[in-house]
Amino acid sequence: MTRRLRILLLLLVAVAGIAAADGGDVAVGDLPPQARQTLQLIAAAGPFPYSRDGIVFGNREHRLPSMPRGYYREYTVPTPGMGNRGARRIIEGSRHERYYTDDHYRTFRRIRE
Repeated sequence: MTRRLRILLLLLVAVAGIAAADGGDVAVGDLPPQARQTLQLIAAAGPFPYSRDGIVFGNREHRLPSMPRGYYREYTVPTPGMGNRGARRIIEGSRHERYYTDDHYRTFRRIRE
């Protein structure tokens, strides 16, 4: 494979990752109240209700832009009536971009502040 072809393939993979993350944007005000509360906890650096809040999100599904390991962190958005963490999460990047998923990483919407 030529160098030019490798560069082209890497660019295509990066664009595909951005497109896959783009389930559309969502305004903070349009998020469920529990997600807004989670954003407040993130801004205050906790305390978080779940021990796994703040762990590294590995982006194994490749639905967010590809970044080095450790770039993304995940936080639980509680779901009323669930006895466990449920499927809702906020993912935050090191540059403070945030994504919301309500289907356990299948789709993401970028949060507009």
